[in-house]
Amino acid sequence: MKIFCSRANPTTGSVEWLEEDEHYDYHQEIARSSYADMLHDKDRNVKYYQGIRAAVSRVKDRGQKALVLDIGTGTGLLSMMAVTAGADFCYAIEVFKPMAAAAAEIVEKNGFRDKIMVINKHSTEVTVGPEGDMPCRANILVTELFDTELIGEGALPSYEHAHRHLVEENCEAVPHRATVYAQLVESRRMWSWNKLFPIRVQTSLGEQVIVPPVDLENCPGAPSVCDIQLNQVSPADFTVLSDVLPMFSIDFSKQVSSSAACHSRQFEPLTSGRAQVVLSWWDIEMDPEGKIRCTTAPFWAHSDPEEMQWRDHWMQCVYFLPQEEPVVQGSALCLVAHHDDYCVWYSLQRTSPEKNERVHQMRPVCDCQAHLLWNRPRFGEINDQDRTDRYIQALSTVLKPDSVCLCVSDGSLLSVLAHHLGVEQVFTVESSAASHKLLRKIFKANHLEDKINLIEKRPELLTSEDLKDRKVSLLLGEPFFTTSLLPWHNLYFWYVRTAVDRHLGPGAVVMPQAASLHAVVVEFRDLWRIRSPCGDCEGFDVHVMDDMIKRALDFRESKEAEPHPLWEYPCRSLSEPRQILAFDFRQLVPPRLLCAEGTMELRRPGRSHAAVLWMEYHLTPECTLSTGLLEPADPEGGCCWNPHCKQAVYFFSPVPDPRAPLGGPQTVSYAVEFHPDTGDITMEFRLADTPDSPLLSNKVA
Repeated sequence: MKIFCSRANPTTGSVEWLEEDEHYDYHQEIARSSYADMLHDKDRNVKYYQGIRAAVSRVKDRGQKALVLDIGTGTGLLSMMAVTAGADFCYAIEVFKPMAAAAAEIVEKNGFRDKIMVINKHSTEVTVGPEGDMPCRANILVTELFDTELIGEGALPSYEHAHRHLVEENCEAVPHRATVYAQLVESRRMWSWNKLFPIRVQTSLGEQVIVPPVDLENCPGAPSVCDIQLNQVSPADFTVLSDVLPMFSIDFSKQVSSSAACHSRQFEPLTSGRAQVVLSWWDIEMDPEGKIRCTTAPFWAHSDPEEMQWRDHWMQCVYFLPQEEPVVQGSALCLVAHHDDYCVWYSLQRTSPEKNERVHQMRPVCDCQAHLLWNRPRFGEINDQDRTDRYIQALSTVLKPDSVCLCVSDGSLLSVLAHHLGVEQVFTVESSAASHKLLRKIFKANHLEDKINLIEKRPELLTSEDLKDRKVSLLLGEPFFTTSLLPWHNLYFWYVRTAVDRHLGPGAVVMPQAASLHAVVVEFRDLWRIRSPCGDCEGFDVHVMDDMIKRALDFRESKEAEPHPLWEYPCRSLSEPRQILAFDFRQLVPPRLLCAEGTMELRRPGRSHAAVLWMEYHLTPECTLSTGLLEPADPEGGCCWNPHCKQAVYFFSPVPDPRAPLGGPQTVSYAVEFHPDTGDITMEFRLADTPDSPLLSNKVA
């Protein structure tokens, strides 16, 4: 059965209706899931297995039957571990229908159908009793409901309900306990992901400074956690202000509460500085004695950094304090962790919360608009003074005193740069009410509300009246649009340039004047795991899951390149970077297809995991900004990626087996097409030894 789905095209700006399979959303969820990453997490799997064996043994030693409740069973792996460890029966709960079906098939294939019942429900809908899903309460509770923040996937409400309705009092629980840790740091780099810094503009008349509005400086920020691969942040990018502090623990073997709470820890700063950021992680203990422990700690807080398990389904947390605060070495403070049922946040207090009635229990909410419009990388990009200076340098070469400038990008400050550089008249277009409101605040804080014309309208709908009957001599874009997910989605600027062509005067300058799509073949240190088949996991056959992911990846949008911030995922380039396509913004979007075919020679030995793609914007012939590689690879192939942008990763299929010897194909063939009618870029990259068939036989958007 087919269904029609509407989709906002991020490149053309139009809304399209597409025919999709009725299970389209399921396939998207599976293709983008972390199931493969979890199955490859050896440390997690071994520790769970050890904890389950110990829990089953404790129940058996009491002369009881071991009845297991597995909430969020996924592939059924933990349930199969429980039965193998001697459990008498296991109820495996899985709310996601395709996963529940896969779990049932995996359970049967491994010979556990008589001992494991897969129940396709949310755990809060499971019933107990003669006519219920379970005849009686379980005495062992096994779960893996955790995300990077520990409680962000609803672990607390699920545990709370399970203890009240589904398991016996004082049941065995695996994991038995979780502890959340925090460390206070000063970090200009990370703080730049949360606040707007003053931006300096060097002009012929001296330095001008763009200052942030007061309400943006005072805003507590976005409530969502910033989860990153903290091990990839250089220690030089932050100053540690506190020891690692255990903030709070949760005993999963007893009744759990999802009510809001706060936990404080007194500490003495290790050095004086400005408290800005809280780094946080957690560990889980699989047994009551705490001997079986799995941790998400970064390398400097890990007991054995050389044996750290890489994982992407659990990372580390970055929290921003509502305001930066000065701290003095040795002067005692209290760090307070607040949480509700799904979210954690932090505050810094001079005294403990019990003595301070001003401690805020409410989750922080952005009231300045900036944190709703700009994500963390976008804050960092706007605060990048070197990037700003390059725009200033490029603008200085094309601006004239009588220039009429039209700026087209979402929430961009290019219009302010143009004004300070002496443009006679500046117009800037914001299509959303949020970005319009935010820019109005910024203009007011800098006394520019009467100097820059702010238009709230989609740029394609601009009229001569909006531009006060002036012809535009400079069309300016970063380009950046909030709807863009993949690097080439910002080609929307080209479509806007085409739509406003009638408003451009003779000899008008377009900046950037052109863009180009680039690619390089890479070997990932770890990221390949998220697309690698597992086959066998701790002695259990999970080929069904591998096949399910493969089928999901055969769907059109599931097969496309994926956005990843590669500064977090180390890789080596095996080929030289290659320009694939060029786009001339000085011309209108062409009616014809843009095509490129060729081969990329692999110059370094390694396993070819993927092709990485990015855009480069040529502001002028002398000035180019890259959203991907910032400099040539080092002799070993090490890559330096733009930290403010996500690059597109096109994984080769199948992902090379890490146990296979090095060698193999020496070239990668590619075919890439830009479809101007839809704005789609279709592509196929193929290793030389894959079966010979026409490239782009299965087009990838």
